Amino acid sequence: MSTRVALISEHASPLAIPGGRDCGGQNVYVGQVALGLARLGIRVDVFTRRDDMTLPEIVEWGRGVRVVHVPAGPARPLRKEDMLPYMEDFGRYLDSWLRQGRGRYDLVHANFFMSGMVARELRERWGLPFVMTFHALGAVRQLHQGGWDEFPRDRNLIESEIVADADVILAECPQDAKDLGTFYGAASQKLRIVPCGFDPGQFSPMDQRMARQAIGVAVEGPLFIHVGRMVPRKGIDTIIEAVARLRDQYGMHARLLIVGGETDRPDARSTPEIGRLEGIAANLGVADRVIFAGRRRPDQLRPYYCAADLLITTPWYEPFGITPLEAMACATPVIGSAVGGIKYTVHHKKTGYLVPARNAAAVALYMAHALREPEELESLGRGALARATSSFTWQKVASMVSEIYQEITSRGDASRGGAIPTLRVEAPESPRSFLN
Repeated sequence: MSTRVALISEHASPLAIPGGRDCGGQNVYVGQVALGLARLGIRVDVFTRRDDMTLPEIVEWGRGVRVVHVPAGPARPLRKEDMLPYMEDFGRYLDSWLRQGRGRYDLVHANFFMSGMVARELRERWGLPFVMTFHALGAVRQLHQGGWDEFPRDRNLIESEIVADADVILAECPQDAKDLGTFYGAASQKLRIVPCGFDPGQFSPMDQRMARQAIGVAVEGPLFIHVGRMVPRKGIDTIIEAVARLRDQYGMHARLLIVGGETDRPDARSTPEIGRLEGIAANLGVADRVIFAGRRRPDQLRPYYCAADLLITTPWYEPFGITPLEAMACATPVIGSAVGGIKYTVHHKKTGYLVPARNAAAVALYMAHALREPEELESLGRGALARATSSFTWQKVASMVSEIYQEITSRGDASRGGAIPTLRVEAPESPRSFLN
């Protein structure tokens, strides 16, 4: 019989369109891994919170993949920072699902710490081993956001408990593995590095002039692009400042196309971050050079990447970062912050340029350098394409995940029960044991 996996992703549905505040890389990861596993013969049920009353309980999404909408809290969009109180309902639903025989699973793969809470309880109640992908760590977020972090204070405790109990933890890049060890004491034998990827069926090179015509931008002149969620930590204000510095310090003019947001048309009222960024562009005198395109589906992004001379991504921190890979797969080089997964995927002066986070001067310097050296820019594009296609397709990622599943399920119950704990923080009468 084929392996059956419960893939839990409480706030990030694979059916959602990336680009909004809480809709980004995790949504893509969950969907692409599920589809890739299905192509390998693994049957996958994705459990995600119902955020719309009109959604059916079960969506047959692809051959071998179902998406199950879990009633947990109000059936409307919620910030992920506000979801923790509803994870008790989420866990009870899965417990009932198993009791009713609606699904039989060999293991659970949890995504994000709240999904990890549910997986941890299912392990205790049902003996199901679980794999954990955090996608982001509370300790790292607090390090960079400080008092702006609005997640519950006990997130780090919850993550410590998950690290202790997970059978395997998938780190998305070497920095992620290092952070798991530094902040949570994760043992190296429990960690596996499995990156994110891109879909070659969606992302590949095309003629730049044709791409610009396809998306309705002027064919001539330098064009930079940013693709991603509209949140302050993505550092889009740094890119806007760099465009102004490019004009003021280097006498060069370029346009910046920003793709992302809550709607297909940019709306500062529905996406406050767009309003903030529009104000910054106006104050710097580059409002006419900055274009907000709104969100786009993954299958619409190829011409956007191909139209640009460079993708610019300058987050304060980044657990992985999928958009640089997608751009590289389109032979578009990247200027990126030397943080997290970006410094893993982007090789400095081979596939793009790495710069310090929050450093508009460095971004502008490499913008100017790249525009002055078209042969180097073309070489970077070739290097970017070669690196993306050789190491980072989603099917290769799914194969890595499948091998880890096989490793876990072959251990047997006795071995799983003897998993080595790395850091156990006990809390009396823990409110997180919610299946009793």
